[in-house]
Amino acid sequence: MKKEDFDYLWTDKKRTIFGLPISFTRYFLTKEKLITRKGLLSLSEDECELYRVTDKRLKLPFMQRLFGCGTVYVHVKNDADSPVKEIKSIKTPRKFMKILEENVNIQRDKYSIRGRDMVGSDCNCDNDGI
Repeated sequence: MKKEDFDYLWTDKKRTIFGLPISFTRYFLTKEKLITRKGLLSLSEDECELYRVTDKRLKLPFMQRLFGCGTVYVHVKNDADSPVKEIKSIKTPRKFMKILEENVNIQRDKYSIRGRDMVGSDCNCDNDGI
């Protein structure tokens, strides 16, 4: 993915030891989508449209907090392969959540959708603490 292909609002890499971005996982946020790209030689990308986001959660484990990082869990409606997107160990997670929330609302307004419109019987509920 080239910078010219998308207009990125936010981008970051998964942080590893000491908060350094030594990882082959990269996150991109555009006006319409949240994209996760993994891999070095063989790439795998997972996209979700922002209007489908139903909830988000921030987790700040002690070791990540020491280096200014955190993990954001994004719950996505009608995404069969991964209903919970895990944006692991990113810098400034609260800033990311604010940008995400603003753009989720913009996309929902664009499609005239509210969170209550996405409540249905296909709940991917699991009790594993996520």
